[in-house]
Amino acid sequence: MSRQDVTQLLQAIGRGDSGAMDRLIPLLYDEIHRIAAGQMKGERRNHTLQPTALVHEAYVRLLDSRNPNWENRAHFLGAAANVIRRVLVDHARSRNRVKRDGNWLRVTLSEALTGGQALDLDILALDHAMGRLQEEDPEEHQVVELRFFGGMSIPETAKALGVSERTVERRWSYARAWLFRELQGDTPQ
Repeated sequence: MSRQDVTQLLQAIGRGDSGAMDRLIPLLYDEIHRIAAGQMKGERRNHTLQPTALVHEAYVRLLDSRNPNWENRAHFLGAAANVIRRVLVDHARSRNRVKRDGNWLRVTLSEALTGGQALDLDILALDHAMGRLQEEDPEEHQVVELRFFGGMSIPETAKALGVSERTVERRWSYARAWLFRELQGDTPQ
């Protein structure tokens, strides 16, 4: 199926076509699974969730979305990446894995996000930092969601956001530096 077919299915979902999501997911399953696997790379080895389970939970949550308005494939994949991150955060919270208990859920942020230094931190700290970034600068937050969590390239991100590649590069650089600075204060000593 073409990108235009995906866009048409997304529009059908927006109009309330209940079967459109069932037709869409098989078309994008491999990409969503890749996103989930990418987000699981930094998790502990014995994590109880696996990428396939993350995809299925994301699918359920995306089905439950109220009035989804996904404009195109990239926008939908960005939303799926956000949902997958939310599943991991909710899972960490439900297992009461917080820093002060000494039994927190660790993730490793790749050099792509931290600018050359891998950070080992609590997924809840990452979620908290992402929330602060969204409040401070929603545009940079969107770029991180699409680039880091969604695995999109700079051209794909630019297309999804309707901005130039240079704008994405600038926002990506700013967001990486901002998050790195914020997360250094949240990591354990």
